[in-house]
Amino acid sequence: MTDPSLEQHLREEFNRWAEAGRGDDMEQSHLPIVEPMLALIEFDPKDKILDVGCGTGWLVRRIAPLVSAGVAAGMDVSDAMLGRAESLSALLPNAVSKRGGVDAIPWETGYFTKVLSVESAYYWPDPAQGVREIFRVLSPGGAAWILINYYRDNPHCHQWGGQLKVPTCLLSTEEWEDLFRQAGFEAVENRRIPDRSPTPEVYPGRWFRDAEQMRNFKQEGALLLHAVTPA
Repeated sequence: MTDPSLEQHLREEFNRWAEAGRGDDMEQSHLPIVEPMLALIEFDPKDKILDVGCGTGWLVRRIAPLVSAGVAAGMDVSDAMLGRAESLSALLPNAVSKRGGVDAIPWETGYFTKVLSVESAYYWPDPAQGVREIFRVLSPGGAAWILINYYRDNPHCHQWGGQLKVPTCLLSTEEWEDLFRQAGFEAVENRRIPDRSPTPEVYPGRWFRDAEQMRNFKQEGALLLHAVTPA
């Protein structure tokens, strides 16, 4: 189990993000890599979907109409993020949310048919335990889709670890795949999803050295991990 003080630290930091409006910005910044991922997923109207690290619930709101006879659920450690998610999802009867960390997902075993996570996995205090929990809450033949922008094989993002105020896990593609296999997943595979959105001529932010590094990062692409539970 995660050290309670570490989870509290994560909660406080992401609460600050929510209060600063950063949660609302994530939809537009992540769409260039999320839309290609969603195009690969075959949604059934009866699916029960979980978004781990849902933030303000923007992905849940996109998925809810696709699973109109099922459930679109989100979970996050941040109270402020979830408060915003619940407000924005109030008119979606099949959208639900719960507070919790991935080390102890607050749903029963085998409940979900699909589990998604976008830009959350490298914040997991114990990635191996997180993957085991995702395996636990998936039904037989269920699928996990995990999208990660911060991973060892993309050298243009390594500087992020020193800039974030919370601990991060910089794992390689092979290390992530091993965690899924060790948890019991089958058909573990990966692909890259480049970010094809325009890159500014001058980069004014702090996450990249300059526009060229940002462009190289986007060309390398996000890491998409896909795996299924035994049927």
